[in-house]
Amino acid sequence: MALLELTAVGKRFGTLQALEGVDLSVEEGSFHGLIGPNGSGKSTLLKAIAGEHLPDAGRILFRGQNLTNAGPSKRARAGLSLKFQITAVLRSLTVYDNLLLALQSADSVKALLFSRTRRGLHGQVMEQLAAFRLADRAEDVAGVLSHGQQQWLEIAMALATKPKLLLLDEPTGGMSPEERRATGDLLQPLRGQCALLIVEHDIDWIKGLCDRLTVLDGGQVLDDGSVAEIEQSAKVQEVYTRRA
Repeated sequence: MALLELTAVGKRFGTLQALEGVDLSVEEGSFHGLIGPNGSGKSTLLKAIAGEHLPDAGRILFRGQNLTNAGPSKRARAGLSLKFQITAVLRSLTVYDNLLLALQSADSVKALLFSRTRRGLHGQVMEQLAAFRLADRAEDVAGVLSHGQQQWLEIAMALATKPKLLLLDEPTGGMSPEERRATGDLLQPLRGQCALLIVEHDIDWIKGLCDRLTVLDGGQVLDDGSVAEIEQSAKVQEVYTRRA
């Protein structure tokens, strides 16, 4: 059974049919990329999976559970986590406290009121910061980090709940080439921990990271397959040539 399975998912905004009949399957532990021209529906599909946009048609199954009409909190409890395209770290708090708050999100109000979890989570906070090359920035306020470092911090925060599937919307957007390469290196150790579903415009970057690609065009699945299969796809080549 697939970790995530979408069947005939559709989403309309007024007269715009943003998604139409989308089928998608993501296997447990896999790195799966969503690519396509601008306006093809990639971010809308990611938000439909996360629960920000409820689909008008079709079905979304996650770990065998029907989450089609579930809200974001229920999906998060089921093991889904989303990192948006726009960075949403708390800029006035330290890097340490941003990640601590993310880790504390599952704690009871009573435990938080009496600060029972901060000391117990210290090792976990520092280990996660080290994994994303941020341990030496722990006491800096998040707002002074570079754009790439803020993206890394937010990915670390999205992983705090130990999701089974992490949704990443353009995680390398606005990064330098060096930061893009580093981001790929930082994500590789997640293999075996959780699956990734990634929307990304940098085709070379996503081909180097993902096991499988789904190509959207006009809100529909144009093609789906391994990286090698998509590279050889005449349908995909025609679309990208037409949009160039």
